[in-house]
Amino acid sequence: MRTWQVERRKRTRHLIELGGLIAKAGIVELTGDDRATIYGALLWMADKLQSDQGEHARELWAAKGKQAFAVERATDAPTISQERPWDRA
Repeated sequence: MRTWQVERRKRTRHLIELGGLIAKAGIVELTGDDRATIYGALLWMADKLQSDQGEHARELWAAKGKQAFAVERATDAPTISQERPWDRA
């Protein structure tokens, strides 16, 4: 496989994993899959991270994420995005 193909696959996997985090957090359902709202929220995060409060926000968000991953591993409970409407019926 050529180098550019390997790099492209790595980039694609990385982007898919990032999209998975958005789904895992329940953002898709909470926004009604409104791409403008999701993009706006991400832009707001970027602005926050670039502000004088950026380091504090990063610490809070990292702690919250680590805690959520730990709870998920400990309980093996599905996240919001793993629940499907037909599972609730």
